[in-house]
Amino acid sequence: MTAPVPDVVLREYGPADSVPLGSAAGRALAASGVLHSATPDPAQDGHWLLRAGSRVGAIRTPGGPVVRIMPKTPVSRIFFLLGFSHDPERAWRDDREGTVDTGAYDDVVPALAHAVERRIDAALRQGVLQGYREVEESSLVVRGRIREADQIRRHFGRTPPVEIAYDAYTADTAENRILRAAVERLLRLPGVPGSVRRRLAHQRLRLADALPLVRGQELPRWQPSRLNSRYQPALRLCEAVLRGSSPEHLLPGADPLVVDGFLIDMNQLFEDFVTVALSEALKAQGLTPRPQDPHHLDTAGLVRIRPDLVVCTSDGRTPVAVVDAKYKVEKADGRPNADLYQALAYATVLGLREAHLVYAAGREPTRFHEVRRTGEGADGRGVRLYQHSVDIAREPRQLMAALHDIAGRLTRAGSPL
Repeated sequence: MTAPVPDVVLREYGPADSVPLGSAAGRALAASGVLHSATPDPAQDGHWLLRAGSRVGAIRTPGGPVVRIMPKTPVSRIFFLLGFSHDPERAWRDDREGTVDTGAYDDVVPALAHAVERRIDAALRQGVLQGYREVEESSLVVRGRIREADQIRRHFGRTPPVEIAYDAYTADTAENRILRAAVERLLRLPGVPGSVRRRLAHQRLRLADALPLVRGQELPRWQPSRLNSRYQPALRLCEAVLRGSSPEHLLPGADPLVVDGFLIDMNQLFEDFVTVALSEALKAQGLTPRPQDPHHLDTAGLVRIRPDLVVCTSDGRTPVAVVDAKYKVEKADGRPNADLYQALAYATVLGLREAHLVYAAGREPTRFHEVRRTGEGADGRGVRLYQHSVDIAREPRQLMAALHDIAGRLTRAGSPL
């Protein structure tokens, strides 16, 4: 009997680890791009040097081990950030602290599976939601209305069958399809604990009347309403599961090599959190936020730039500040010079007196740099580049307070140059 292959555990942005790995699994990891780097170890045959980047979660390699990437940030806080990424209206954040029940797990996949199962159980506590869905089919009896064009085209001069359309009251709704698809996805993921797996299997039985989704198919659309309000926390989290499931990666000119799992990109997650949290706070102050607002650096329009957030006046016409979020700290002092050059380019293009960088870099005090030879006007003050830090490991209330402080600074931003 073949011994099970032990999991490979990496740390987000940690040092490279030399692990025994088959060539197929190593090449699949290298081609997938889910790691910061994956290269053969020159010092040891049959080993690969694996280094994790910004993605955390778990992936299964073909014929090789499960690679688990542990986050630097507490898992419960990751799901709080994910709430902003997928649910600006806070539909699945708790009222008090904005936390999601992740159990006692400190690994992304087990915590996610536990959270999803708990949310679905709460959604189904009052029974499986049913709704009306339009059905078109061929039938031996008339029900609803006859589809005359289809009837003539397919069965001219013959009856039955009859081409009909009607509204069916059924559990096969978009909401239930999403819940079922997320459950089935989690049941296929590596690293889901047995107790959670059994509870997920039970939820799948409760959702058996919903048709399964075809892999790669676009998620069905649903509209928030009073009728599905109890489903909304589960739906938001399930959509995150389905969108975060990594696709199959194929090596060009080779047999298909599958790298499958669930991954969260912390760079993108932090950027989304900062953008949405600041946007909410700025709207309350009467300003107009414009996320991912495209501009050009040059007059010919060849060099495109896209700041994370441009803050405009209430009418949305005049920019007053620009913000860019930076999750990864490149230098020991936490303040990469390249970020300042980027912020200055944003301020220059938009004609602003200030630009802001927001780092996930602990509790460093806010600093600013006044750029030389950029002063114009009576006060002679140059462009100021502000560097803010937020500690995403802090409690949600403290984290949100830090973002509101930054929003307050943005509301006081100076007028354009």
